[in-house]
Amino acid sequence: MTRPKIIAGNWKMNLDHIEGAALARAVRDRLSGPARPCEVVLIPPFTSLEAVAGAIEGSPLRIGAQDLWYEPSGAFTGEISASMLAALGCRYVLIGHSERRHVIGEDGTLLSRKLRAALAGGLFPIYCVGELLEDREAGNADGVVERQLREGLGGLEPGDAGRVVIAYEPVWAIGTGRNATPEDAGAMHQAIRRLLADLFGEPAAGAAVILYGGSVKPDNARDLLSREGIDGALVGGASLDPGSFAAIVSAL
Repeated sequence: MTRPKIIAGNWKMNLDHIEGAALARAVRDRLSGPARPCEVVLIPPFTSLEAVAGAIEGSPLRIGAQDLWYEPSGAFTGEISASMLAALGCRYVLIGHSERRHVIGEDGTLLSRKLRAALAGGLFPIYCVGELLEDREAGNADGVVERQLREGLGGLEPGDAGRVVIAYEPVWAIGTGRNATPEDAGAMHQAIRRLLADLFGEPAAGAAVILYGGSVKPDNARDLLSREGIDGALVGGASLDPGSFAAIVSAL
């Protein structure tokens, strides 16, 4: 089955709106030319969304947001709704990034509500799952990822589940200098797809887009992205350099 390919760059809490627009233009220029075999998504901070959207207008690049709140409006100081993101041109939104889980402290119940709010608002959630180093060393990596998937996706209809992009990010390989091997990444992607088949059936599992997100860089991108079942990448630090990010896109 041919699935869409996605390379998404998560800028995290970096760059103001002026710097963000400049980076977006640089990425746009680097990736101009023949059509790419993947969708390229830039995910800047909230404050840069409008500037980045303007910088890539007319190009095939897409924008996404790093988070959202689960209510459509109301007294939720500091939060952003799905409709606000859609109005800025967002197509995607991250849900459950490891930093939201393990630094901010968001739990499965909250992330499930956010995921459903994204779907209701017409956005495509990029739902992040992944284990800590102690989970992997204890042999619990598969169990942790299964729990996170069931918490977030359990109860969805297959049609809604088909709009959710999964990003597997081994937390121990993010910004640590340690890398999951292509074999590790491929095995977990296969395990995720088996669980999706259990939850939603084989057709839905076969169509699911699953990204890898653990310190993806130009020098390891081709090996990772060539693995069967890996449909693209969620890129962190390397997405802040237009040359590095373009090289990762070109690795597909």
